Amino acid sequence: MKRFLVISLRTVGTTSNGQLKREISYQTGLWIALFVFRVFRNYGELEQPDFREIFYYDVCHWIFQIIGANWIYFFLIRRFFEAKKYFPLILYFIAGMYILGVINRIFIVYAAEPLFANYPQDSITNILTEVKHLLFYYILPIISGSFIFVSMMIMLRYRNEKQNALQLQKEKSELELKALKAQLNPHFLFNTLNNIYSLSITGSSAVSQSISRLSDILDYILYHGQKEMVSVTAELKIVKDYIALQMLRYDERLKIEIEEKVEFPGFIPPLLYLSFVENAFKHGAEKTSGIVTIRISIETHANAVHFRVENQFFGKCQEMGTGIGLVNTRKQLDLYYPNQYSLEIKQANNWFTIELMTPII
Repeated sequence: MKRFLVISLRTVGTTSNGQLKREISYQTGLWIALFVFRVFRNYGELEQPDFREIFYYDVCHWIFQIIGANWIYFFLIRRFFEAKKYFPLILYFIAGMYILGVINRIFIVYAAEPLFANYPQDSITNILTEVKHLLFYYILPIISGSFIFVSMMIMLRYRNEKQNALQLQKEKSELELKALKAQLNPHFLFNTLNNIYSLSITGSSAVSQSISRLSDILDYILYHGQKEMVSVTAELKIVKDYIALQMLRYDERLKIEIEEKVEFPGFIPPLLYLSFVENAFKHGAEKTSGIVTIRISIETHANAVHFRVENQFFGKCQEMGTGIGLVNTRKQLDLYYPNQYSLEIKQANNWFTIELMTPII
């Protein structure tokens, strides 16, 4: 969990820096595009006597559009609208738009116009009291530019939040898979060592062969078990090694029937089939001293892989779908194939059957 939090914080930090750069680039592009559009629109009005003068006015209005739009989004919307504080939002909006309109007009009249025109300057009192003029020539242009900017920022924010959520979910799923594998591998090793211990108690000469088989299995777990996917043929090989290990223990009273039809290449999560086969031995051969049959079939189609394992059981029925192995395997399937796989676990007539259908990857 701590590791997940560290990774998440690193991801958030990296994402925040990248997101800030993207927002700056998007905002720069938007405002340049709006300014160019406004300039060309005014340039097309041939009745205007002085395009140069109009250009300077556009620059002044454009500056305050940028200021107003950022103030509306980052202050009003992020602080009040998202917190559902609508009354202060309205008050700040009205007061803010009025103040920005006044400052915009003062800037044009006293700072900009003297540079390119010789118009009589309005008094501060007139600027403050001519509300209608402020509304139509200063406030509404700020609001119109702000509307476009705020819409763009909301869409970008929604997209970024969705991407961040997907990234965090992906990392969480990967960590969960590693945790499940870490839990499953010791469980498998514990059962196999118990088998070898049983052989050693009886003084069986198969102990050395068992250790050799176990070495091959551990090699697979270490070098393939940590991969995201392995080929069906590689998984079948380790299943056969495990069966050979078990045959040393149960000898003649164990009958194994394997049917393979691997006509299409496919990939599955590592140790997936091995967990089911191990479960068949655990609830089949280990529960009786008589002859036990285990059937395994694997068939690959163009779109799916069909795996089936059956084992005889005697006496009390098994609890379906329980145990560390099956529970963890089901969780892995949910993470690898969300709503894409079919797993049936059933028992009838002293036969326990696990049937799995996974898509070809």
